[in-house]
Amino acid sequence: MSAEIPVKQSSESRVPLRNEPVQARSTARLAALLDAAATIVDEIGYEHLTTAMVSERAGASIGTVYRYFPDRIALLQALGARNLERVLGAASAAVRDPQHENWVAALSAAFAVLVEAFRAEPGFRGLRVGDVIDLRPSPNLRPYNSVVADHLLDGLIGRFAVTDTPELRFAFEASIEITDALVARAFARHPQGHEPFLSTSNVVVYGLLAPHLGTV
Repeated sequence: MSAEIPVKQSSESRVPLRNEPVQARSTARLAALLDAAATIVDEIGYEHLTTAMVSERAGASIGTVYRYFPDRIALLQALGARNLERVLGAASAAVRDPQHENWVAALSAAFAVLVEAFRAEPGFRGLRVGDVIDLRPSPNLRPYNSVVADHLLDGLIGRFAVTDTPELRFAFEASIEITDALVARAFARHPQGHEPFLSTSNVVVYGLLAPHLGTV
């Protein structure tokens, strides 16, 4: 998945920065800090990341890091939010693609986006959208996986005229949580993803959603 996916940031996925970048140079500096953090997460995991590591990897002063992030938790929150924006943008576009004739094909395309993010998006395998760790205080009222579920389901409803019900909403959110867990397990020891876990995710999700969306 390209790292340049243009996605308008939603209010649900915004992480407040200490200083919002208002110039191209500041935006580039912020991107460099998040890129450095993503690389470190890939190498040693988010648990061991420090602001000093990020400043060194980005070639910036520690003061520059603290200009945008009060601590490492805020930095990880911002990286998780960026991961969310990129993956959600591409997955939502896949769901709405008119070439998909049914909900299974559309959702499979969104699943492929997630898998590709695990393979190619720096920092995604370890942090994902940030729901894997307890980042208190949370800048958002809802878990990011819930945001993903709502956006993708809204896309399916709009694309295939599905009836929206609370039961469908719950089943779909449960599907996203199951997918997140099984795909993470698939990539825990396999750089390209362990296929049996990936396939099992598809089977389980179909079983959960078919009673609400119809068999295909």
